[in-house]
Amino acid sequence: MVTGSDELLEVMKNNRDFSSIIALQGAAAPLPFQPEGADIAAEIEANRPKFLGGDLLVNYDDQRHAFSRALLSRLFTPSRLRANEKFISEYSEQLVRDAVANGGVELIKTISTPFVTMVIADLLGVPVEDRQIFMDAIEAGPPPGSLDQNENDYTAETHPLVVMGADFMNYVQDRRANPRDDVMSELANAKYPDGSTPEAIEIVNLTTFLFGAGQDTSAKLLGNAMRYIIDQPGLQDRLRADPSLIPQLLEEVLRLEGSSKQTTRLARRDTQIGGVKIPAGTKVMLCLGGANRDPRRWEDPNAFVLDRPRIREHLAFGRGAHVCAGAPLARVEVRVILEKFLEHAADIDMDEAKHGPRGARRLAYEPSFIIRGLSELHLKLTPSAA
Repeated sequence: MVTGSDELLEVMKNNRDFSSIIALQGAAAPLPFQPEGADIAAEIEANRPKFLGGDLLVNYDDQRHAFSRALLSRLFTPSRLRANEKFISEYSEQLVRDAVANGGVELIKTISTPFVTMVIADLLGVPVEDRQIFMDAIEAGPPPGSLDQNENDYTAETHPLVVMGADFMNYVQDRRANPRDDVMSELANAKYPDGSTPEAIEIVNLTTFLFGAGQDTSAKLLGNAMRYIIDQPGLQDRLRADPSLIPQLLEEVLRLEGSSKQTTRLARRDTQIGGVKIPAGTKVMLCLGGANRDPRRWEDPNAFVLDRPRIREHLAFGRGAHVCAGAPLARVEVRVILEKFLEHAADIDMDEAKHGPRGARRLAYEPSFIIRGLSELHLKLTPSAA
């Protein structure tokens, strides 16, 4: 387990000695082979199909990872994010107005998850008529990294990635046969940097994983940020008076309560971390939450500081080749919907009947070894004078 900020950076930037093959299954699960020798890179690749999610971007290494990231970069261009922000603004306006009119809302299931699901669907170009199917599949599925190992079968017919995968395969095959002027056509017909054409299943795996992973972490970020807005004295009034502070809020919340608690690496060669010898075959848990509260890096690390210096240096989105590709989208979508809440609600509070009084809150978190996020957050909303 690696908890130091410098040590995490050391590992995240060392793609030669560390593989991401166990990023999805975690450090506790056994390897599907017995490592032998000082260099097991070839053994990892020979056994890749035996690893949970071995064919997903988060577990890729080297050229395969670089090629898939090149495809993904087409989605996160500034022009595409600006177009997506228009949808984000309109949709969040509708959700927040309804919630404020009702005097309150359960944030996570009623707003957070549907909101981010629809945003990523819009970015990917999922047809409007199919978006509810995706929303229902994600709602019915387990959290990533569920502590119930029976729920981590990514091949089960009811798993959201499998449900969405069938639809995405239809999209890809249709767009290859009948290209249109949309994002899905661009992805379906994209080329790798060397000019070769990806297999259709590669595009399907890439898009479904982005859909599944991106929506859950962003939804949890909204809930985690709202908790600080409510319980930090005077914070919501300060943000309401100056919404330009919301990005700073999000970065500090990402440091203190990042949606991803940890990620993992497998040492594929004899190496070192912080001067400690690490033999090939060692499973390494990178504790993002620990590094983001490392007292050697952050002054008063457990305190919430809105204007903390160099806050963007936190590791909530990772670093290096596997830095979160969806980080720009997460920052935009959560910022925009928080702006709407602060605009339309003169006061935001937790429902004390559900969560207890300020200073003695009762909060439940998702049972996951990957995700850090509330399973529910009941709000009371006072309409603004406008």
